[in-house]
Amino acid sequence: MDSSNLIRMTHSFTLKPSILAKTHYLHSSSMSLSNKSPRLFMLRTTSRSSSSGAHNNVSFDEAAYEAERLRLDAKARQSMAETSKMEIQNSNSEENDPKAWKWVIRKRIWDLMEAQNFAQNPRPVHHRIPNFVGASAAADKFGELEVYRNSQCVKVNPDSPQKQVRFLTLSDGKKLLTPQPRLRTGFFSVLESSLLTPSTIREACTSVGVAKYGNPIGLNEKLKVDLIVIGSVGVDPRTGARLGKGEGFAELEYGMLRYMGAIDDSTPVVTTVHDCQLVDDIPVEKLLIHDVPVDIICTPTQVIFTNTPIPKPQGIYWDKLSPEKLGQIRILRELKSKIERETGQKLPSGPSEKLPPTAQRRRR
Repeated sequence: MDSSNLIRMTHSFTLKPSILAKTHYLHSSSMSLSNKSPRLFMLRTTSRSSSSGAHNNVSFDEAAYEAERLRLDAKARQSMAETSKMEIQNSNSEENDPKAWKWVIRKRIWDLMEAQNFAQNPRPVHHRIPNFVGASAAADKFGELEVYRNSQCVKVNPDSPQKQVRFLTLSDGKKLLTPQPRLRTGFFSVLESSLLTPSTIREACTSVGVAKYGNPIGLNEKLKVDLIVIGSVGVDPRTGARLGKGEGFAELEYGMLRYMGAIDDSTPVVTTVHDCQLVDDIPVEKLLIHDVPVDIICTPTQVIFTNTPIPKPQGIYWDKLSPEKLGQIRILRELKSKIERETGQKLPSGPSEKLPPTAQRRRR
């Protein structure tokens, strides 16, 4: 059975009768279904509407989905806040914490965006890919890029400042590949503009809309991604060095797409940011081997081609992946087990909790 259709819900809610009639509970007779136990539901569908792209055999509970997403997002941000506080305190002792400098730069940018009112909702922007004033203008700059105009399939992150990028992608008749939030319930979803109507395209650019209209795919999917858009907290226009919000999902998504053969070194990586997110103090030599550099930066006022000298990651670096992160992401555990079965060799694991030691970068 394809487990990509499983949705894990960790709080109690009531399914609508129309869902109950079509939902198959996947559990053994010995599984506890107490209020404290995670619940697994599989929503089966037999056909897809050709006009709207919605699953026409299932009533999708938008409120329950969004409430769960927001709850888990808040939990993740709280965890990041605690981590960043600890690491900033250790910023004067990089031998003990070689990545503390990243949190110092992130906090400076988040604080500036809030203080200068460059931030847009959801606020505060701390521990998020920050939404910003002029995000739509930056998306318009993106839409003028030749690499975008020539693309057929574009992978875009699911964060708020890139919502207009997702809208442009679908409005222009392209295929949109977007990761499921924090890779919790699966991997990527594909949205086809031909399966959407003008009235549903904008909704399809939201997390709820992706769940309603997207087609979940697995690691065995054969596809070619022509262009990657990732969110950033800070980016250096001179080198293309980039900082995300600190969870490492952009790097994991990139590594998995490399594993699938969907992208290679020549696949352009673009980010859209506010001009205040351009920095000049990201030390290339302190970046980790899995950090993803960007080729093009779009702000509300300019387009920058970085000609980045930083090598792009070649896949997933299992020796850098903590047991905690692996435990959070089912698709990674499945991939690791698959590789180990096929090779007959056990893959390495990264250190617990902490990110890996600095991996020295060389300029190309």
